[in-house]
Amino acid sequence: MLERIGVGSVDELFTSIPRELRSPAIELPEPLSEQELVDQLEGLAAANRPLSRYDSFLGAGVYRRFSPAIVRASISRPEFYTAYTPYQAEASQGTLQTIFEFQSAVCALTGLDVANASLYDGATAAAEACVMAAQATGRDRLLVSGAIHPETQRVLETFTAGRRIGIDVVAAAGGPLSAAQATDALTDQHAALLVQQPAFDGTLLDLAPLADAAHAAGALAICAADLFACAALVPPGDAGFDIAVGDGQPLGIPASFGGPHVGYLAARQALVRRMPGRLVGMTVDHSGRRAFTLTLQAREQHIRREHATSNICTNHALIALAATVYMAHMGAGGMRRIAEISAMRAHHLADRLAAIDGFALAQPGAPFLWEFTLRTPSSAAAFAASMRDRGVIAGLPLSRVEPDRDDELLVCCTELTTPSAIERYVDAAAAFARSHPARVAVTV
Repeated sequence: MLERIGVGSVDELFTSIPRELRSPAIELPEPLSEQELVDQLEGLAAANRPLSRYDSFLGAGVYRRFSPAIVRASISRPEFYTAYTPYQAEASQGTLQTIFEFQSAVCALTGLDVANASLYDGATAAAEACVMAAQATGRDRLLVSGAIHPETQRVLETFTAGRRIGIDVVAAAGGPLSAAQATDALTDQHAALLVQQPAFDGTLLDLAPLADAAHAAGALAICAADLFACAALVPPGDAGFDIAVGDGQPLGIPASFGGPHVGYLAARQALVRRMPGRLVGMTVDHSGRRAFTLTLQAREQHIRREHATSNICTNHALIALAATVYMAHMGAGGMRRIAEISAMRAHHLADRLAAIDGFALAQPGAPFLWEFTLRTPSSAAAFAASMRDRGVIAGLPLSRVEPDRDDELLVCCTELTTPSAIERYVDAAAAFARSHPARVAVTV
């Protein structure tokens, strides 16, 4: 084989790898029998600590919500579980129909005209939408709310760096981003305004004035929206936004160490030819029967690279199916009810915690749904560690994303947050406050 390819030794195959990065051998343990391997893996699995063993108040983009049995039953069917990407429409009608139903449900929830499928997650969907806006407007800057998810902002920076698209971040002072703040920051160079509903810190935005501000500057309005919030509040499309993006993880998909997820992207009809990913359409065959097909494929696998809108090429149809089954099972009314229950429990917990000496809401009076930012008597990381010892995952210490927010904690409630879990949280927080007096500001 070496002689045939013109190489003198196996070592020459690896000359492109720097010598300091090479290892002469991989030290592996002795091989195991099947029984020994199963025992070892079961021991490793037993060390896991799933969220269900804790009173979990962790959100920040990945949510523990109830997944009905019908979701797992549907995605476990072999015709879906083992199916590959649906290139042959005649052999993939079932998969194509599920994608079409996913798109239809997303349109109904977001209030927009057309939606696609096969996006990795909410962060990459937001980045793809911003690139869409730059292509549609011919502009090379983006105005991004400082209250979007930090991971979304990092993904957006990665996407735009190679395309020479600039990013300007507008930070809201003392509350949610206002239309006046957006208007002051928008220029004729901005292709789009990107906001998140609810914001990363849980607060809610007044969407319609923000869309008007973007349009007045000739920019598109993009909203990274939670679909449960879309079911409970005015959806982005009805508020005047041009594009809505987000993550389908809350729709019956477990937290599962952070993946896999599925992203969604919905837009107005005028932008349909710039949409990335897959778009499934419904038509009729030569006999007049309903049929589904891939249509308007604008990614580089299907058309010339210089004309492609994106190189996104994942196929998350199985996760999209899980989200579709969830939305169909719950219906808009069921999703709205879940949003209401989550919000009521979050507000109840916030009121109880704010009544404890040393604790306070970071933005008192700001509207929120099921997430809020809590100020703790001392380091939020220390508070979270103490609570974990009591069996409570108290939330996300925000110092992990912004070092100067050492005493702030992002707390989340869902429909799985029981009243007894709230009581245990409050009792544990009160005990922590008694042993950690609040910091006192000293003026010199």
